[in-house]
Amino acid sequence: MAMCIMNALNMKHNQVPNLGAKTRGSKYTGQSFKPLPIHILTVGKTRSPGVQLIVKDYIDKLKPYCPVHDLRIRSNPKNSTEPRVQIENEETGFMNFIKPDDWVVMLDENGMDLRSEGMADMIGDAGNKASGSRLVFCIGGAYGHGMKLRERANVKIKLSSLVLNHEIALVVLVEQLYRAWTILKGQKYHH
Repeated sequence: MAMCIMNALNMKHNQVPNLGAKTRGSKYTGQSFKPLPIHILTVGKTRSPGVQLIVKDYIDKLKPYCPVHDLRIRSNPKNSTEPRVQIENEETGFMNFIKPDDWVVMLDENGMDLRSEGMADMIGDAGNKASGSRLVFCIGGAYGHGMKLRERANVKIKLSSLVLNHEIALVVLVEQLYRAWTILKGQKYHH
């Protein structure tokens, strides 16, 4: 009971506890929860063919578990040379897409460190505890996210202690989403 309260408090304060540290599974492995549709929002115009091929492959692998939508927010829509203006304009694209009842996960280099089992738990928590209709992952552009999105995000996570290009972050994210679902279903992908 105390662990559930701590997890709820951490999620409320946009922190993800280091879930799954002692086990190779998730608290939701083999249990029922509402699988929310996943929307991945990425800043960018076109992707390299190799990145697009990998992303499509993992999205196809995710289809049996939940609907996944890969959407792009236009990078620097006003062609500004000022980083602040770029961030604000890209943020407008994110905020125009996000609905009030979405469970929003912002990827940020200063976000909480998350193990694969923790990603699985976060997906389960969002389905069980969030009143949201969708799970939305936001990958920002070269200068990161703006304040409105930072305030709106339900949780902020990082995929690595290294700073990742947004295309590489997308590849890592879709692989980790697939890994999380195999953990939730007790499948062998995550040994």
